[in-house]
Amino acid sequence: MGIQARELKALKLCVWKHSHFAWLFESARHLIRQQHTWRRTMPDYTVTVTTGSMVHAGTTGHAYITLIGTEGESDSIRLNNFGRFTAGTMGTFTVSTPSTLGCLLLVKLVKQQYLLGDNEWFCSKVQVTTPEGDVVHFPCYTWLSTGEEIQLRDGRVQHVFSEVEPGLITHRERELARRKLLYQWRPFMEGLPDVINADDSSDLPREIRFSFTKNAEIFYTKVEIVAILRLKGLTEDTSQWASLEDIKNAFSHHKTPISEYIEEHWKEDEFFGYQLLNGYNPMAIQRCSQLPSKFAVTDAMVQPFLESGSSLAAEMQKGNIFLVDYRRIAGLHVPVIHGKKQYIAAPLCLLYKTPDDKLLPIAIQLNQEPGPDNPVFLPSDPEHDWLLAKMFVRNADFHEHEVNSHYLRTHGLSEVFIISTLRNLPMPHPLYKLLIPHTRYTLHINTTGRTKLFGPEGIYTKATNLGGQGKFDLLKRWFSEVRYSALCLPEDIKARGLESIPKFYYRDDGLKLWDILNRYVRSMVELYYPSDLEVRRDSELQTWIKDIFVHGFLGQRKTEVPETFCTVEEVVKFITMVIFNMSAQHSAVNTGQFDYGGWLPNSPNSMQKPPPTTKGQSTEQTILDTLPDVSTSANGAVFRWLLSTNSLDFIPLGCFPDEHFCEDAPLRIIKALQADLALLTQQIKERNKSLTVPYFYLCPTKMENSASI
Repeated sequence: MGIQARELKALKLCVWKHSHFAWLFESARHLIRQQHTWRRTMPDYTVTVTTGSMVHAGTTGHAYITLIGTEGESDSIRLNNFGRFTAGTMGTFTVSTPSTLGCLLLVKLVKQQYLLGDNEWFCSKVQVTTPEGDVVHFPCYTWLSTGEEIQLRDGRVQHVFSEVEPGLITHRERELARRKLLYQWRPFMEGLPDVINADDSSDLPREIRFSFTKNAEIFYTKVEIVAILRLKGLTEDTSQWASLEDIKNAFSHHKTPISEYIEEHWKEDEFFGYQLLNGYNPMAIQRCSQLPSKFAVTDAMVQPFLESGSSLAAEMQKGNIFLVDYRRIAGLHVPVIHGKKQYIAAPLCLLYKTPDDKLLPIAIQLNQEPGPDNPVFLPSDPEHDWLLAKMFVRNADFHEHEVNSHYLRTHGLSEVFIISTLRNLPMPHPLYKLLIPHTRYTLHINTTGRTKLFGPEGIYTKATNLGGQGKFDLLKRWFSEVRYSALCLPEDIKARGLESIPKFYYRDDGLKLWDILNRYVRSMVELYYPSDLEVRRDSELQTWIKDIFVHGFLGQRKTEVPETFCTVEEVVKFITMVIFNMSAQHSAVNTGQFDYGGWLPNSPNSMQKPPPTTKGQSTEQTILDTLPDVSTSANGAVFRWLLSTNSLDFIPLGCFPDEHFCEDAPLRIIKALQADLALLTQQIKERNKSLTVPYFYLCPTKMENSASI
């Protein structure tokens, strides 16, 4: 009986335990079903994060995201990496919240370290799809380092005067406050525009510095050039050239079709005139309706080179006489290079458009003040007298181009426009989105150029006959005369009287490009500024132009640069000028530097003998003795080669890989711009087929959005 009682008790206990565990099991299953049901009712936000495509853009670190809306914010969610943040990739994640967040305002990203040696991360953009199916774009285009936090707002355009959400107003103010700390003005030199407050490119924020690819490319290109020149024994050779053939052989390693053509035709008067229109400096020539009193040319001197029976006065009346005057160079300090004094001329050159549309030089005076030791050289003079006079003109043009047309007009003024943009226009501002593609790399190349090119040990300083102080004085002289109208191509062409001169491809292509950019800018500006009232209400826009007027044009009203905007038309014109000078004008004066300067005698970077004061004394040896020595010539070739080289990460005009605009209307305007640029490209290619020397410096596919080199 005792055994049976114990067995019965054990059986009852087993049944109880089985029932209890079954209840627990059913309870757990019920809880799991409830949890799944609860999760299905939680709103899900689909987040896609894009990492930049440049080398080293990716990271092995962790990223945390928080979504912030009008009705709350999500928890900080760690986005699992597992290769999703490598360069050029998109990672998709789900962020669940207890309830909807309302209208999304901001996305907060935080980067944290995972492995030792973790690198920075370049986040291009974040896209969020809401539970309701709306897609919200959050442009970023920023480098994040470990521990760094950034808040992004959606990519829609928003004016400061229409901002109502308190959180976005605060975000806007903080963005500009942060930028004003990062991008500060610094005086460069009295009488010249202010520059970015940075001693070296490494002092700049990483977003505006060169990519790894561009840095490496410039470094290795320079190493290659210098290595070749050293192997040929050119970099340390301070002797004079023995012959023109030696010059040809010395630089035979790098040529272009145009530089090869110039080697054969540089002595020709017709080509001399052509390159004043279509070479690297089409900015010096103007129509001449009255001879300057300082130019001692007479009708009798030039009549043999004019149409039979005509006169200088008659040809000026017809509009066939043109002038280049390098008066700003007169009296500038010249340096000593390798123990030898250098020399420079400030020429006046008169040119004649013949009945068969050739532009020919007919008189050259090498200095500004007439006198017995400053003769007027003519095509009928001995061959080497005339050739040497033209070479002094080409040397003067080299300096006027490099210092004023190239550096100050494009790079220097672009820097002004960029600093003001970064300081005064936040990301949702329509003009920030419009201008930011045209800022790429400019602050980096300018900061580097002020030391590596124009600094005390810079190539331009050490390898030209304008040297150190001379170039800065030339900059100041040009800038003291600058006017707003001269920066606007249609007005500049008209002011110089060049509306009808034939075979002027810089004008032809430039005016077409100006019209295309003007239509593009007008469409964008009128989209976001329907009337003049919006222009006047936009305090950020007004601060932007005021900063440009004060820091760029030194508050000088004589420049005629606006200090405020009152109308839509004023904004359209100014923004067109800004974009044209940042892109097209820079291409026109930069890209052809090696083409037209690769053959040293066509564009000497220095002159070691004074301008001739008498006729009949020059020989080929005189020309060789006047050219810079071998080493100085080699250094000049280095910077022309570098400045004319396109990068592998070249972005042509009108291509905008960074998606700052996200709404349909501006995207349609961009497509219209791209169609117009494609048509112009085709027209230029067709035209060039019939030209002996093609002109492609204003071809949209050959130029970048910005002054990036």
